[in-house]
Amino acid sequence: MDHPRPRAVVRTRPRKSSPPVQRYQLSVTLEDTKPPIWRRVVVRGDMKLGLLHAVLQIAMGWTNSHLHMFLIGADRFSDLTMVDDLDWDENEDKDERNVLLSEVVGNGINIFGYEYDFGDSWTHSVVVEKELPPNSDSKVLAECVDGARACPPEDCGGTGGYADLLKIIRNARHKEYKSMMEWLGGRFDANAFDVEETNRFLGMLKWPRTSVTQLGTVIEARLDQRERE
Repeated sequence: MDHPRPRAVVRTRPRKSSPPVQRYQLSVTLEDTKPPIWRRVVVRGDMKLGLLHAVLQIAMGWTNSHLHMFLIGADRFSDLTMVDDLDWDENEDKDERNVLLSEVVGNGINIFGYEYDFGDSWTHSVVVEKELPPNSDSKVLAECVDGARACPPEDCGGTGGYADLLKIIRNARHKEYKSMMEWLGGRFDANAFDVEETNRFLGMLKWPRTSVTQLGTVIEARLDQRERE
């Protein structure tokens, strides 16, 4: 009498659950703007400052066309692949790719600076408003939860130049109105801000590091969309 062969038992290893990810709620305000241009974002604590730079570019609405740096305590952090050192004083710049946001907060820093475009000098105040409960969804890199007003156009002369620009385009009889509107591409709404659009493009950033090329691809996609609107 034949006996049935025992079925092979396939043992599978249990899937390892992703460790909870520490998160921070940041308030980012472009200094010297009235009314203020600002964003509120929730970000992973285990991101490097280099990735936080990409998040701030997308959240604020910049185009990553200029150099930048973080000002944290007495230290400066920048992308040393783009520039060896800013050489403004005897203090050397540190590499933003080597520092975690959680390390900054862990050292007792809850407010720091982020400067973009050293010509126009767009200085942002970044405030760590609160530490949020860890999230097991490790795929979420950053989320914009609130904000107000449009990002200024690149190369408009800093906050002073931007204030002058707004005065001009609010007066259709101004002698520079036509040329300024042509420079702006025919339209500009200083009060425009779309949190859903911002999150759509934040979702395109790659974890754990976004390259300059990949950030450029996301920015180009956003610019293309706005041209079609």
